[in-house]
Amino acid sequence: QVQLVESGGGLVQPGGSLRLSCVASGFSFSNLGMTWYRQAPGKERELVAAITSDGTVTNYAGAVKGRFTISRDNAKNTLYLQMSSLKPEDTAVYYCRTSSAYWGQGTQVTVSS
Repeated sequence: QVQLVESGGGLVQPGGSLRLSCVASGFSFSNLGMTWYRQAPGKERELVAAITSDGTVTNYAGAVKGRFTISRDNAKNTLYLQMSSLKPEDTAVYYCRTSSAYWGQGTQVTVSS
């Protein structure tokens, strides 16, 4: 059974940082590309960042480019999203997703003063 568990969300002030984690189990993590999505209230779920199975190629939404970094540790079956210079517009539930379309439960990020 594929399982993805996100953590690391919380409340942070504008300009602050958070590091999200997604721990994977039930499949060969190192063989799959991974993505982070987010969904804010009243908005469509949007792609935030993507990474290839070996971590060598990444892609980012324009709204987060230069501020967020996606990475992975295949030895730990873990995907990360390092978020810096956070803005209120980044407030959303963040989800990790496998390239085979399995989703985690999400973790809430709230950016507010």
